[in-house]
Amino acid sequence: MFADQVQLPMIISAAAVLVTLLYASVLDIRDRRVPFRTWYPMLVVGIPAAAYLYLSLGLSGRWGLVAGYIALCIIFSLMFYLFAAKNLFGGADAWALIFCAACIPFFPVTPFFGYPPLGFLPFTVLTNAVILNLSAPVGIFVMNVARKNRAPLPYMFFGFPVDGATLQNTFGFVMEDIEEKDGVLARRFFGMRESVRRMVSGEGRIYTKDLRLHPEQFRKELALYKKAGRVWISYAVPFIIPITGGLASAIVLGDFLFLIMKAVTGV
Repeated sequence: MFADQVQLPMIISAAAVLVTLLYASVLDIRDRRVPFRTWYPMLVVGIPAAAYLYLSLGLSGRWGLVAGYIALCIIFSLMFYLFAAKNLFGGADAWALIFCAACIPFFPVTPFFGYPPLGFLPFTVLTNAVILNLSAPVGIFVMNVARKNRAPLPYMFFGFPVDGATLQNTFGFVMEDIEEKDGVLARRFFGMRESVRRMVSGEGRIYTKDLRLHPEQFRKELALYKKAGRVWISYAVPFIIPITGGLASAIVLGDFLFLIMKAVTGV
């Protein structure tokens, strides 16, 4: 992997990206918001480092490699930009992956389990992040079982009940449709297809953040939630955290998906 040319600029860039992602994770946990200026430090360090590396590889006769990696970065970045535009991905999460692609396209050091076939670090960051993120639903399910919370099985993995009177002080989105008919509360969980449709369209999905920021627009809903006692919300671990873990694990260990495929196939 032409380590002599790649190592130093990518180590510098990866360190800047990792520190920035750690800070972004703190912001996302605390505020569920990562201002765009958060990315400036890693871009100031990472973009020149990546440009220097591409130029160095090109001048050593590897322009084909440079063109291939730049094409991978463009495709990868465009994909996540479109995902974010269609509300299929968080804006900050998309920028984190896009800027990872721009700043550290190559592995800075040889991972413990070796390089994956593609050798494109941002893709490994993504797959590792997804695999790490799969532990969250399992943890939520275990918590619900331990607390004796009851709901249809799929919802036990993706949400939990909170006090309706303080619902706006939590993070997540409401998983139930609650109405009052003749003084009696009627409630149901949103179906999975309905939830996906609401997520994609951005309509009809009630975020607890909106309840907190615009209570006057949700007076009816807040009154119903308070009357309901406990309301199920979906709590998603901010994906910046798995992305940060995905980057650290990719650099140190390697590609989890590649390791799983090797273990399954026995190759």
